[in-house]
Amino acid sequence: MKALSIAATGMMAQQTNVDVISNNIANANTTGFKASRAAFQDLIYQSMQREGAVTSEAGSTRPVGIDIGMGVQTAGTVRLNTQGGMVATENQLNVAIDGRGYFSVTLPDGGTAYTRDGSFQLSPEGEIVTMQGYRVEPGMVVPENTTAVEINEQGVVMAYVENDPVPVELGQFNLTTFVNEPGMRPVGNNFLLATEASGEAQVVNPGDPGAGMIRQGYLEASNVNVIQQITDLISAQRAYEMNSKSIETADQMLSAANQIR
Repeated sequence: MKALSIAATGMMAQQTNVDVISNNIANANTTGFKASRAAFQDLIYQSMQREGAVTSEAGSTRPVGIDIGMGVQTAGTVRLNTQGGMVATENQLNVAIDGRGYFSVTLPDGGTAYTRDGSFQLSPEGEIVTMQGYRVEPGMVVPENTTAVEINEQGVVMAYVENDPVPVELGQFNLTTFVNEPGMRPVGNNFLLATEASGEAQVVNPGDPGAGMIRQGYLEASNVNVIQQITDLISAQRAYEMNSKSIETADQMLSAANQIR
């Protein structure tokens, strides 16, 4: 009886589904977080009777076959890169991307990570950095005695120093886009890495077609729809229970067969 192993694959798949949904719910308030969903595909089939098999000397063929599937497996987890809502913070170093694009961040090992989290801070040297203290590219240093920092929609950063009414331009935030954003690898700390699946990073300026605009004083909220996630969680739980019931039924049938005298 194949039902035991088939139902077991269903239970494992739904466990993965619950894990993904739980992570989404846990990050419902994480800045710039993008929800994921688990994608599944059926396993190979055991063919008991082939479709199109000849059934008579006259050449009649079987219109349908007898194919028994071996269960289900997880094909991947797909990140949903829809726009999150804008949350006003009134912090002049907080910036959100309205549209596509990612901020580039230099990691301690010299590599580059990408993030939608624009909750930036200043290092002791006045450099604009992430919450972990990693430099945001291109590196920009805010001068001492700066009274205000202004960042326009094109990502140009200007600083008002002391009583000078004319701001000093510090640089411009770059944005990075990818052909296949779901192909990026999440590594935690709101960081993603480029992979062969994502394609090469394309450096663009805010305001360029398809790049997005910069919103100063805002952060992008998570795009997790908690109500939808809870609904999906209930569906996954019910699917898990049904697969468990299939195992129970198969066990009862095997037990009945073993008791035949």
